[in-house]
Amino acid sequence: MLSTTASAASRRAALRAGLRAGRLLRFPGAVSPLTARLIEEHGFDGVYVSGAVIAADLALPDIGLTTLTEVAGRSQQIARVTGLPALVDADTGFGEPMNVARTVQALEDAGAAGCHIEDQVSPKRCGHLDGKAVVAPAEMLRRIAAAVAARRDPDFVICARTDARAVEGLDAAIGRARAYADAGADMIFPEALADESEFAAARSALGVPLLANMTEFGRSRLLGAQTLANLGVNVVIYPVTLLRMAMGAVERALATLHEAGTQAGLVESMQTRDRLYEVIDYAGYNVFDDSIFNWDRPRPDSRAG
Repeated sequence: MLSTTASAASRRAALRAGLRAGRLLRFPGAVSPLTARLIEEHGFDGVYVSGAVIAADLALPDIGLTTLTEVAGRSQQIARVTGLPALVDADTGFGEPMNVARTVQALEDAGAAGCHIEDQVSPKRCGHLDGKAVVAPAEMLRRIAAAVAARRDPDFVICARTDARAVEGLDAAIGRARAYADAGADMIFPEALADESEFAAARSALGVPLLANMTEFGRSRLLGAQTLANLGVNVVIYPVTLLRMAMGAVERALATLHEAGTQAGLVESMQTRDRLYEVIDYAGYNVFDDSIFNWDRPRPDSRAG
């Protein structure tokens, strides 16, 4: 009802077990707690909390304007309602190594199963746009060291993202990825790889789990789940897919409402009230309320003096 019955520790253990299993784990990006519920209902392996989605939902560009408080708050809201592990986009860690340490602990407290921290210069840029810059490898190694030292649950996954492919080339990105894994990163996220051959090169060079970002309108070719599994990828995220679909529908609905003066023609394409109530378990709240709150006041005992 109010929240998932699965503990944060059990969800982190599930993510660790999934990474060891050698199969592809699929993590769509949750726009909201409600969409996280649907991701779980449709049989996915986890939910992804995208920094780009949080920024866009606040009507901000993805250029490092969101804060740790905003990201941890949204992560907690999402992790609260799903038994799936939540992987969180922590950008550059929101500051210096001490800030990175605080970020990891805040996301642990929020119930997340892991996070990724990137090697971009702060303030960062969207990973699939021009104008990115990366820090020196030594600075990123300090970020990773801080993250690893700060976590209290050893099952909390520290993923290192490198944006070096678009800045320094594939070989440099793979070299950085190796160093990040050696520094203690549990998983590597090589951002903006171009195609199957580049994912294959990263897979052959790395002995830790590998994450692929299948975002629309980006630098990476959109590869199917079976292709990614065959390449040995461990996790695939679809960070902005649901937001883009939802906002496309919102724009079309607003245009229709403005032009037609009524939403009558849209009703057939809407989620019904019954379906919404099913997703949020409205009936469960009624049962709880009826069993605890809606009680009859005991009548006074007429025999009492």
